[in-house]
Amino acid sequence: MPISVKQWFVFGNWQGAPKGGVVKPNEQTRRVKVGNVELGSGAPVAVQSMLNAQADDVDANLRQIETLAEAGCEVVRMAIPRRECLDAFEGVCAASPLPVVADIHFDPVIAIEAARRGAAKLRINPGNIGGLEATVPVLDAAREAGIPIRIGVNAGSLDSALAARDDLTLPEKLSASAAEYARFCEENGFTDLVVSAKAHDVMTTVHTYRLLAREIPRIPLHIGVTEAGTQFQGIIKSASGLGILLEEGIGDTLRISLTDDPVNEIRACWTLLAALDLRRRGPEIISCPTCGRCQVNLIELAGQVENRLRSVNAPVKVAVMGCVVNGPGEARDADIGVACGDGSGAVFVKGKVVRKVPEGEIVDALMEEIDKL
Repeated sequence: MPISVKQWFVFGNWQGAPKGGVVKPNEQTRRVKVGNVELGSGAPVAVQSMLNAQADDVDANLRQIETLAEAGCEVVRMAIPRRECLDAFEGVCAASPLPVVADIHFDPVIAIEAARRGAAKLRINPGNIGGLEATVPVLDAAREAGIPIRIGVNAGSLDSALAARDDLTLPEKLSASAAEYARFCEENGFTDLVVSAKAHDVMTTVHTYRLLAREIPRIPLHIGVTEAGTQFQGIIKSASGLGILLEEGIGDTLRISLTDDPVNEIRACWTLLAALDLRRRGPEIISCPTCGRCQVNLIELAGQVENRLRSVNAPVKVAVMGCVVNGPGEARDADIGVACGDGSGAVFVKGKVVRKVPEGEIVDALMEEIDKL
């Protein structure tokens, strides 16, 4: 098993690390632009999602993009399964408020046309698009359009010869495949690259990206746990794996892949980034688990507060506490909060109680105090 990134930090083995200091992997990658969104070289970790509307329905895709943009999505990806969908893709690109990445498998002609029709980036896997030589015209098309390419490798679509090797672990196979494709692109004069190598297994994903951060340290990495599952399982798996990587400085952009509404992918991404103190967009709720001391319906109350806060973009911390034990003292770093008692709540701002209200008025009182900020 390869040594961890943290061990590399300790031993000062990151390429380019200054004496007496540490350069994190995502601070030394190249800067890549996807539309107006910058990736790599210390840029904020960008949040992505993928459209799931029918690929030939321009209006449906644009409606979904608008919803995703409101939730905080910065880059959106659209599958182009057939050449007949290229006209719709072009229409989406022309009207989208977000940069649109063309996701292409099997047909290099679609990739070439997507580059000509407004794609902000191409996502391809040379292993299933016809091989390395078939990738060359795609590189030429992207170069001419002035757009980057993401080389995306998944555990389920490895080159058959590499997949059959018994002397390599799955992380080693994934990283070797992605690194080989990236080097081929660079040898052909195309360096505007992003790389991903995903698996549905959390630790396989973590070990793969650690290897990639060492093997191709200059190329920005798109991180994610692929096929992570439905909302609950998918968020847990993704947060576990991506949280490890992001804390180690690995990852320039991310997607949390869910079998669910793509808007929930965006919410999960921002919640993860905020939990790691990397980026904040919108409120954070601090709420205590219920116990026998609680004399209000705290679960329902916290849910109501969460729903109301979805319309707030400010990075405010809001505490919803079930009793005085976990009141202003426990949540003293919250901007605004409530400590509940017997059918009532004491609303506090920066740890100081400013008003007491009945249980039925708590949510409105909190929102009124938030509006004063």
